[in-house]
Formats: sequence, structure tokens, C-alpha cells
Amino acid sequence: MFKSFKWAALILVNVALAPVGGSLALLVTRTNISVSSSVGFLALFGVSVQTGVIMLEYINQLRTRGHTVEESAIEGAVLRLRPIMMTMLVATLGLLPAALSHGIGSDSQRPFAIVIVGGLIADLVLSIFLLPTLYVWVAREHDVLPAVESTEDF
Repeated sequence: MFKSFKWAALILVNVALAPVGGSLALLVTRTNISVSSSVGFLALFGVSVQTGVIMLEYINQLRTRGHTVEESAIEGAVLRLRPIMMTMLVATLGLLPAALSHGIGSDSQRPFAIVIVGGLIADLVLSIFLLPTLYVWVAREHDVLPAVESTEDF
């Protein structure tokens, strides 16, 4: 997608850090790893990739428009906070009742929801603060960036 191994690796770092929140949530709630929680981790990886792509693509677009690396990373983090937060909040608030349930049948859905809720909260923080920071460290002046998009209306 980015025509650069560097940007793909940066998104993979974001994906590698996603299980931190899910693992901590399992640890805090004293829930064992199960098939259900493993499926939750897979869903968490998908959302983490989506978050990384949204952030990285926007930062690269800002750079193609003439912004410096630092300006692009800061403005990208600030302007993509709302869409990323909305994605996270919808899933988190939707799964919160399942994560807190203790009724009949909750043994299969609770670990799934706990992993996703904990992972999304941690992924939000990591994506907004860590991804732009890593971007500034990794980005160079002559990086491969997407083509400049036309702003004309047809």
C-alpha cells in the first residue's frame, strides 16, 4: 500500500504493541487465555492495522503537501485523534457489557470482550503518542510518499 517497507514495518510495530492492553486486561481481570480471547486478539490486530494505516497515510499526505516531518506527525496525530477515537469508542462501548457480564453463557464471550476493550484502550494511547514519535525517528527527507492528490472539484 505504501510502496515502502519502512512504513509497513512501522504499522507492524503498532500491531506488535496492540496485545499489551489485551494481555493487561486479562491479567487484571484474572481471566485465562482461551480460544475466545485468542479470537479477540485477532480482532484487535485488525483494528490496530486500521488505526496505523489511517494515521500513517494522513501523515504522509501532509508531507507531500510540503509540511516538515515534525509538523506532519504532530498535525496528523491531532487531526486523526477523532476518527481513531470514534472507531475505538464504538467497539469499546459496544463490548463493555459483554466484558462485565457474569451471567449464563458469559464464559465464552467475556474473554473475547475483555481482550478487545483492554486492547483498544491501550492501542488508542499507543497510536496517538507512539506512532507519530516513531514516525519522526524513522522518516527521512527522501522517503517514498504517495502522489499529491488533486484538490479540484469536478
